[in-house]
Amino acid sequence: MTEPKLAGVLWDMDGTIVDTEPYWMRAEEELVASFGGRWTRADSLAVVGADLWVSARIFQTHGVDLAADEIVTRLTDRVLEQASVEVPWRPGARELLQGLNDAGIPCALVTMSLHRMAAQVVAAMGFDAFAAVVGGDDVTKGKPDAEPYRHGASLLGLDAAACIAIEDSTTGLAAAVASGAVSIGVPAHLDLPLSSDYTLWPTLEGRTVADLREHFLTERQDVA
Repeated sequence: MTEPKLAGVLWDMDGTIVDTEPYWMRAEEELVASFGGRWTRADSLAVVGADLWVSARIFQTHGVDLAADEIVTRLTDRVLEQASVEVPWRPGARELLQGLNDAGIPCALVTMSLHRMAAQVVAAMGFDAFAAVVGGDDVTKGKPDAEPYRHGASLLGLDAAACIAIEDSTTGLAAAVASGAVSIGVPAHLDLPLSSDYTLWPTLEGRTVADLREHFLTERQDVA
C-alpha cells in the first residue's frame, strides 16, 4: 500500500496568518456607531470566519442602513487602511509557509475576506507563498460551506482530501472538515471546542513541514 502523502496546504487568513481580527472589530464598531448603534466584542466574535454577506445582514439588523455590498466594501476598506500601516503576523505562520515553499508543497489561501484584501496580504509576505487565492467574492457559498476549501484545492489541481487545512474559527473548521481536508485548529480570539473532526494546535510557532507531514500521515492511516 502506498503511504499517504501531504499534497497541499489550505490556509485561512484572518486570525490564522494575520491577526487582523482587532482591525475588523474596530471597523465593525465604527460602522455601527456611525448609524447610532452599539456593537460589542461579543457581536464581533459571533461573525468571526463567517461569509461577509451573511455578516452584512447582521449589521443591517443593528441599524446599518446600507446595502450589503456597501457594508462589505466599507469594512474591507477600513481593515485595509489599518493593515497598510502594519500587517500583524500570527506567530509561526510565515515561517511555516516559507518551509512549505522550500519543500515544494503548494499552498492556497482560502479566506472569506475579499480577494483584493487577500492579495494585499499575499503581497506583504515577501515570497511566493501561495499558488492560489480564494476570496469570499470568488465563491457562491462561504464558510461554513465546503465550497471555499474544495475550490482552493481544485486550483492547486488537488482533491481537498489530499490536503491539510489550517483554521482559527469554528465556522472555518466546519468548512474545512466538510471539504474532506485533514483539519487543524489554531485558536486566536476564539476558544475552539475539542472535536474528533479536527486537531487543535495551540500555536504554529515552532511547527515545521515535518510536523504537518507526520500529522497528515497519522490521520490518513487512521482512516485507512
